[in-house]
Order: sequence, then C-alpha cells, then structure tokens
Amino acid sequence: MKTCVLAILLLMIVPLGHAIDTAPAFSDPVQQSRYEHLSRELRCLQCRSETIADSNASLAEDLRRQLRELIAAGKSDDEIMTYMTDRYGDYVRYRPAMKSNTWLLWAAPVLFLLAGCIAAFVVIGRKAKLPDDDLPADDRARTGMGDV
Repeated sequence: MKTCVLAILLLMIVPLGHAIDTAPAFSDPVQQSRYEHLSRELRCLQCRSETIADSNASLAEDLRRQLRELIAAGKSDDEIMTYMTDRYGDYVRYRPAMKSNTWLLWAAPVLFLLAGCIAAFVVIGRKAKLPDDDLPADDRARTGMGDV
C-alpha cells in the first residue's frame, strides 16, 4: 500500500519538474533578459490563464519562437508588443494596456467594491430601521406568548 501511494505521489510530482523552456534563447544576457520579460507579458492563446513562458502548449512554443526571431531581428519591446497585438489582438497581452475599450476591465474591481459597500450600507441601514422583535417579559405575559 505504501509503495502504491509513493508511486502515485512521484507520478504527480514528475510533471512539475519538467521545465518548459530550458535552453537560453540568446547568448547575450541583455537579449535573454528581454526575452524572459516579454515571454512573461504575453498570454498563451490556447491556455488562456498562463503566459507563454509558463505554457507547454504548441501554440506557446510557436509564440516563443516568434518572440526569439523578433528580438534577434533587433525589434524594440514596443514594436514586438505592437506586432503581437496587431496580429493576435489585445488578448495576447497578459496585462492589457489601458485603452478606451479596456477601461471597464481595469475599473471592474473598484466598481464591484463600491457596489458591495453601497449594498452593505443599504442592508445595514434597513436592518437598523426595523423594529425589535423582542418584547419585554411583562408584555409577553399579557399577550399570552409566555416563553416560546
């Protein structure tokens, strides 16, 4: 029984040790740093909740290859992000830029917090205005309610 449990645990841990992009993309540390930074800024379009640096999907491999090619071609970070968003849309950015069509995305947490606070104040205010349900002991005796 112990060996079965140990084998299952090992099988669960093995995929965690598998590195996605093990070899450095560039021999130049500046280009390697840019590559790592940009790969953390681009979303895997297949996985949706991972960056291309974290994703093991074939589409993420293609995007990493494309990113290496753009950096090797001498493109700036802004040119690379513009190229990627023009080609794949704003969704490819892991942290979307503040634009007129993404303002709601950025404002949503604040709007939800404000709505929650307003709802809490309304509910608490209404509860405070309700009469007490507890009658004094002598009123209970007169109404025949006793100890209910």
